[in-house]
Order: sequence, then structure tokens, then C-alpha cells
Amino acid sequence: MRLYDTAHQAVVDLELDNHVRMYVCGITPYDSTHLGHAATYLTYDLIIRRLEDLGHTVEMVRNVTDVDDSILPKARELGIDFLQLAEQEMERFGKDMDALNMRPANFEPRATESIDSMLDLIQQLQDGGHTYVSEGTTYFDVTTFPSFGKLSHLTETEMKELAAERGGNPDNPAQRNPLDFVLWQPSAEDEPKWDSPFGIGRPGWHIECSAMCMNALGQTIDIHGGGGDLIFPHHECEIAQSEAVNGSPFSRYWVHAGLVAYQGTKMSKSLGNLVFVSDLREEIDPRAIRLALMAHHYRSDFEWFDDEGPKAQTDLDLLIEACAITKPISDGQLMDEVREALDDDLNAPRARELLLNSARTILDDSSQRHESCVAAAAALCGIEIR
Repeated sequence: MRLYDTAHQAVVDLELDNHVRMYVCGITPYDSTHLGHAATYLTYDLIIRRLEDLGHTVEMVRNVTDVDDSILPKARELGIDFLQLAEQEMERFGKDMDALNMRPANFEPRATESIDSMLDLIQQLQDGGHTYVSEGTTYFDVTTFPSFGKLSHLTETEMKELAAERGGNPDNPAQRNPLDFVLWQPSAEDEPKWDSPFGIGRPGWHIECSAMCMNALGQTIDIHGGGGDLIFPHHECEIAQSEAVNGSPFSRYWVHAGLVAYQGTKMSKSLGNLVFVSDLREEIDPRAIRLALMAHHYRSDFEWFDDEGPKAQTDLDLLIEACAITKPISDGQLMDEVREALDDDLNAPRARELLLNSARTILDDSSQRHESCVAAAAALCGIEIR
């Protein structure tokens, strides 16, 4: 199998042992599952299914960021406890993932249940000379990690701009360097807080994933994934703090999914234009949602248009009709071609095209009883027809 590795900026052959350790950044549960989430998690679901088809076992860990700078203001706005908000949104998320036939995570650690691991990691960073304290906040000093930026390949100016957009504060005079990031910070009056050697407070965002990932899967994992908006600063900072402690690669491969816009506009909560999976499920079969998302290559940013749902439902109906008049077999040319497409940097659009073309061929000659592996090939893509 070949996938695009962000760090190497190239499609590479995956060299994997039988047991594959994968970490995928999960949601911050302050709102319902939207199409951006669905597209991202479909990417890793398809990777897992193909790796299993190749004979690997895949241990996938997906975290829950149930305490950070996004969920706390939302809980404050709603007037409820942040853990109550997280619980109700995780329940919705679980139902959406089940409906979309996504492989469940082997382990789903929550940030609030992993504080001790974070504190241990921060202590190791402090002992190694990678931290400093300013105005009560413990920061990671990026100058102590000379290869900072090796994942994103961005200039310092570009990193500063993205840091400002994505939760950092490069203009903060309390920081020694604009790209330094928070490891531990004092909590506001109404925010959750924990006792620690670094003061009473709460963790920064980036330290959470490093701690949860290494606690579950070890110092070096095989595949780390998430949306493309996490490359910087989140995953860049994960690498810095993890490798500063361990002196070994944090992940062998970095795989990122593109972002989803809605009818010409960036999809975001602030714009009120999120397409929620739960709403879409009321309009079309969840299998059609998978089929619609497969029309877009995982690395490409794309726009979702309202007519894509009905079109995908028609395509699903085509597959169902074709399978109904065929004698199912488990292997054949179609299966080989779908496997080849998935191995080619997860070319789901090609796999989808192959499925639909095969169904059309069957229906064009419906007078004969066909043997076909279209149902098996669809199942490999997580679309169960029979």
C-alpha cells in the first residue's frame, strides 16, 4: 500500500509489521459530527480495512479532547458542565460513526482521564531543559528542538500566521519565542483545574495527544492521522515534545485528510454552515454518505453541494439493484482493481467508479445471471450491500 506522507512530501510505500499501531486525532466534543469529521474518519477507516485485507492487524486509538480552549467556552455559553456537554456530543458522535459503518477505535482515551500521563511528560520535558515558566504558565521552548517545522515545512512567518489562527498566541510578550506553546496553564475561575507540580491549572492542547498516544501505543507508532488543519501547529508540536523526551521518531508515517467547504464557503461553526451527519442521515442512507464522500480524494480540499446527497443515493440504489440480480463471489477482477485503487494513495474515487461501472454493466445485461464480486468489493470499502 502506498500513501502520501506529509513529512516526506511524497507518496511512499508503507513498510509495516503485522501489527500496525495507528493514532487518529479525535473530536473536541462541543458540537455534532459534521461532514468534515465524516470525511476525515472515512479516510482512516478505508486505510484500516485495506490493511486488514492485506493481513495486518490494526490497533487504532482515537482520543477525545474533552478539555481545551474550544469546549470550555461552549459549555459556559450553554450554562452546563463541560463534561456533560462532552458526554452528550460523544453519544451523538458514536451513533453517527456506527451509522456510517466506521471501524470503532480499539481505545478512546479522554484528556480528562489522562492528566497524570501529561504531567509525567511535562516533568520529563522540564528535566531535559525544554521548558520555562512565565507568568504562571509552563511553555515548551522550541529553540531546544532544532528540527521544529520538519513536518509542515513552513517558514517561520507562515508558522506564526497559522499559530495565531489556530489557538496559539505568537504575539504574547510572556513567551520567549513566538512559536513556543503552552504545556500547562492556570485555569480561569470557572474552568476545571488539577493540582500539579506546575501549579493548579489545566493542560495545553498539544501535550494532551502526545501523552494519550504514547500511553496507549508506545514511543513510536506506525501511522498518525488527522485533518490537514492539524499539521501545524498541533502535530508539529506533538513531534517536538514527544521526540524531545524520547529521542526517537514519534510516528513513522503522517497521513492527513483534506478539509471540507460548503457550497463555496469554508465550513465552520462561526458561519453557521456546518452540514451535520445526523441531519444528512435523515435524507439519505448512511451508505450513500460514504459513497458520496468517496467521490473526493482524501488529500484534496473539496466543496460539498446539496445535490451530492441525492446523487449518491441514486448511485447506492444502482449498486443494490445490481447485487440483487447477481450470484455473489468473493474475488475476481473487480476486487483486484478496487484493491489496486486503494493501494494507490487511497484512490477512493477510482474505487467508487469501478463499483458503479460494474453495476451498470450488470444492469445493462440483466437478461443473464451474472457472477460478480461487486458486493464483496463494496464491503471492502465499508458499504454493505447484502
